[in-house]
Amino acid sequence: MGLLSLGTPLDWPEVKPHISHVKSHGIKQFLNIWNRVKTRTKDYLLWGEEVEYCVVKFDDENKTAKLYLDADEVLFKLMDLEKQSLSQGLVFESSWKPEYARYMLEGTPGLPYGATLNDLLLVEDNMKKRRVLASSFLGEGVEILSLTNFPMLGAGKFCEPYYRPAIDSGPSRSLFIPDEAITKHARFPTLTANIRQRRGEKVAINLPIFKDSNTPSPFLEPLSLNVVDHLKARGENIPASLPEYEKAALPDHVYMDCMCFGMGCSCLQVTIQACNVEAGRRLYDHLAVMTPILLALSASAPIFRGYLTDVDCRWNVIAGAVDDRTREERGLESLRDSKYRMPKSRYESVSLYLSPGPNVSGGCRGNDDFAKPPPGTRHFKEQYNDLETPYDEEIYEKLREGGVDNLLAKHYAHLFIRDPLVVFKELLDVDDNTSSDHFENIQSTNWQTMRFKPPAPGSDIGWRVEFRSMDIQLTDHENAAYSTFIVLLARAILHFDLNFYIPLSKVDENMITAQKRNAALDGTFWFRNQVFEAEDDISKEYGRYTLAEIMDGTTSKEGVCSIIDRYLDEVDTPGSTRQILKDHVNIVREKAIGKRKTGAAWIRDFVTNHPAYKHDSVVTPEINYDLLKKIKELDSNEMLVE
Repeated sequence: MGLLSLGTPLDWPEVKPHISHVKSHGIKQFLNIWNRVKTRTKDYLLWGEEVEYCVVKFDDENKTAKLYLDADEVLFKLMDLEKQSLSQGLVFESSWKPEYARYMLEGTPGLPYGATLNDLLLVEDNMKKRRVLASSFLGEGVEILSLTNFPMLGAGKFCEPYYRPAIDSGPSRSLFIPDEAITKHARFPTLTANIRQRRGEKVAINLPIFKDSNTPSPFLEPLSLNVVDHLKARGENIPASLPEYEKAALPDHVYMDCMCFGMGCSCLQVTIQACNVEAGRRLYDHLAVMTPILLALSASAPIFRGYLTDVDCRWNVIAGAVDDRTREERGLESLRDSKYRMPKSRYESVSLYLSPGPNVSGGCRGNDDFAKPPPGTRHFKEQYNDLETPYDEEIYEKLREGGVDNLLAKHYAHLFIRDPLVVFKELLDVDDNTSSDHFENIQSTNWQTMRFKPPAPGSDIGWRVEFRSMDIQLTDHENAAYSTFIVLLARAILHFDLNFYIPLSKVDENMITAQKRNAALDGTFWFRNQVFEAEDDISKEYGRYTLAEIMDGTTSKEGVCSIIDRYLDEVDTPGSTRQILKDHVNIVREKAIGKRKTGAAWIRDFVTNHPAYKHDSVVTPEINYDLLKKIKELDSNEMLVE
């Protein structure tokens, strides 16, 4: 979730006088890091994955399933157990951190996975042990599930214990979700309130409703009972529909109005340590092209607020949930008080490629795949960075004067057009030589599809990249498969010196396509015609392909999965290990060719075939209960298409 400092958080009016201070010292902190570790090299490929779980309480007598808001008590027990083990010099197999919502648990391996291919075989077992460990602290009827989005979040009395949303007070002021659902750590309610205050209004998310045979047209969502009771208490008239009451709610859409709808979703993230800064930048660029591809293949969120929607993923929901841009920054009004027009939310696809940069580390030497010298300018072309990308010119100049190259300086100057959202009073003045708090304040609240992560001061961790676009999968087996797929893809990129570059405007188009219903089978995506070659004319380098063509290949084009298979054949991999890893790659391939359903397709089919479903796009508590019960017992092979 980012930087979890302790202290007295400042509300937005108190933050504003300190914005320049935080940014200025954040850049100083980065420059100190850069000059200290830019030449660092020969790091091993250590990596880790992050799984965000959802804790659900089942009532079998009444056939209901609700979010369990006391999951934070389980989290504290897990964190204490980890702390005790570490104090005794023991390695704890898992690590646990707070997430945005009280019903969420974030679990990672206790230590990074090792650099060998055999280490990839440890992932699924570690995930299963995490689930068993967390479940051992849960009471009767409480289960831990890997759900991208709880289908009834914000619909009726969806949580246990139940709290009534505070429409006119508190951090969220949501019509649907009580602030008691937010984790109590000061960072989270402060983020919520400060995003709303900086924006000048509540966030507004509208997803198109899935139009089934009995869905009204136009679809006008009725007012929730909570809003009706609120209006009655105030002696006000009761509008006939939600769009009549809330101007931000659109007809034929499902409306959401607070941060919890996005940050209360769960995802699967993979962080990889590169050999050096140059290898990290190469991975950042080429994996960035793959983020919408893997978003579509991992799609697992077709239901929001108890309605089937016409999307399959969480991405736009979370982008809207943290969108703190003012009306001027969103281009709805002329710039007067704001400095920049910002085309994107804080939570979006990347806007700049980073490679190539100067060979500051000298390149690694050795036989490891992550130890090859950087290819320089062989693949990158300036025309690929074709997006409108505002950046802070003053910060850019400071970075350039500090020895940072043009591309990396522009990247961080772009990130630093954002204001700090959570500032702790006690941490305003820190030692820039030993702290990176101000830098991470900005870095960690730019939630992009990829994140480029420099080493922390005093840490033995190297340069890392974080792959952030994937929805979480319904089973440990598939979460392990997607995690190992990303690591194998990274290895193949560097081993074969692959070229995935396309203009970033095309990557953004792919992000839009990836979220559409059934995009994994029906969508077409921009991708390079050949990933081993380059053309003088950029327009001839790429075309539109189905995911089956991208991942499985065509008669004239080798697929990404086939390239990974070839990588496993070329490197010295034991036969049994090679077969298991190929089986993991095959899970991703099967999603692309339609042999295996995405989580979103499986969930949608379950709902539409449920005997209680009335083909009106409504997911009832009964359907939700049966769905989650099925997910609890789900085997990944049940997602195969017969």
